[in-house]
Amino acid sequence: MLADVILVIHFLFVLFVVGSLPLIWVGAWLKFTFVRNRWFRLTHLAAILVVVGESLAGVTCPLTAWENAARQIETDQGFIQLWLHRILFYTFPEGILTTVYVLFAGLVAITFKWIPPDYRNTRL
Repeated sequence: MLADVILVIHFLFVLFVVGSLPLIWVGAWLKFTFVRNRWFRLTHLAAILVVVGESLAGVTCPLTAWENAARQIETDQGFIQLWLHRILFYTFPEGILTTVYVLFAGLVAITFKWIPPDYRNTRL
């Protein structure tokens, strides 16, 4: 059960990191103001930079490590584990994944120029 909770949190983190970029682009095109919220945008940038930093340093994602440790205790493979593992984990060489992470972080950073956050708005 604990491993599945960690896996769901990991999936939601990945969904936030990956899904926010197209959401920002489409939201800007549709003139949605939330895509310019500075806290949303800074949190998104920080999230991908953490992923890039871990990858460049050769550090295993803590969520992956915690889930793996919890799976050593739990033996059942449930529906959630099966499908979320298929979505989240791939068998590519680490260098390819690092390159993808760095390129994606570059897109997120460039998006700050293309669609700048509204720094005047102090609301959360």
